[in-house]
Amino acid sequence: MQIIENNKIKEKVYIEKLENGLTIMVFPKNTKKKYIIWSTNFGSIDNKFYSNGEETLTTVPDGIAHYLEHKLFEQENGRNSLDVLTTIGVDANAFTTNDHTAYLFECTDNFDEALVEFMNYVQNPYFTDENVEKERGIIEQEIMMYDDYPEWAVYMNLMKAMYKDNEINIDVAGTKETIAEIDKDKLYKIYHSFYKPENMVLVVCGDFEPERIILKLKSMITMKGGELPTKRVYNNEQEEIVNKYTEKKMDVSMPILMIGYKDMNYQNHVVKRDLGLGILGNILFSKSTKLYEDLYESGKIISEPGFDYEFSKTFGHVLIVTKTNFVEDVIKYFDESIEEVKKNGIKDEDFIRSKKRIYGDLVKDYNDVASISTDLVQDFFMGVEPFDYFEEFNSINKEYIEELLNEIFVQNKKVISVIKPI
Repeated sequence: MQIIENNKIKEKVYIEKLENGLTIMVFPKNTKKKYIIWSTNFGSIDNKFYSNGEETLTTVPDGIAHYLEHKLFEQENGRNSLDVLTTIGVDANAFTTNDHTAYLFECTDNFDEALVEFMNYVQNPYFTDENVEKERGIIEQEIMMYDDYPEWAVYMNLMKAMYKDNEINIDVAGTKETIAEIDKDKLYKIYHSFYKPENMVLVVCGDFEPERIILKLKSMITMKGGELPTKRVYNNEQEEIVNKYTEKKMDVSMPILMIGYKDMNYQNHVVKRDLGLGILGNILFSKSTKLYEDLYESGKIISEPGFDYEFSKTFGHVLIVTKTNFVEDVIKYFDESIEEVKKNGIKDEDFIRSKKRIYGDLVKDYNDVASISTDLVQDFFMGVEPFDYFEEFNSINKEYIEELLNEIFVQNKKVISVIKPI
């Protein structure tokens, strides 16, 4: 067993890699809540692959990762495991992202009882023509709901304007047309290609004795390892953006503005880059800035702009989002403010303030079992070791932040997406 400790926040994580290839992580936390998440390194972008050493390329319908997530709860005995877990009083759920799928539950009581059901359904898929067809209408309704969701539309429109061939343009749920192609054979193909122990990680967080919970989990693992690896195939993305501006009219009371900057160096020191851009976003757009003060006092924005850096195996981009009735004015002011910081440099006090805030956010995440567990999963699939964010933090100086500012915030990488009222 490997033990990784961080003295800055006085936390430990215990890691055991089983003979079948599955990685188990235990994060002891003195709290009443217990959290478990089992995730596979398979998401909506993984739609082309060579499975288990096969020579024929397999292409699967968009939305199949999400479809499988829905169907894995269905059991041969006719029960739905999500309903079973809810009945015994645990908060169970699952989610699909661009690059991974996860199954989880959180509770204060009945952990052992819930664990039996949890470990069973993740390892024992049961797909039939009937239960696959039954889910189709449910997922169609979910797709229609997202189609009517302005915040999702402004994001997807920006992705399609930013990326020409990248799989991030695939809606996680797919479309009504693509999910019509999904059947039980395709779901089994996906499961056996990607739901393999060497492609998965299991994380538990809470008041656990590490050796004991690892022994319990090992006794419940039935998955076999040792198969040939599945080789994924991704499109080659161009550096150029597709369109500078995209607009759609929807039923909103106020326009939604999202600005994105494409980052083709997203694999370059991912932890340092992620931290640095978090600090930079705070310097440029937080409530402490003159930009926010001027726009808020003039009534051109009503809240602090949202800032995010998204990155994965095949993409990276910065996103700024706000609501405003003065779209053109806000875009212009954003541009002018960014150029002013480029010209004059970042003030020492702004760098120190923002760095402290981002560090505080990092520490705060370690007070919540869900944040700890989901962060460990995401970092694991990106090849990031536990606590790497704390280890890297002190290496970030003002000069590095200014390098990022000049590298990322350039006009030929910028895309604007707007949702306007009908």
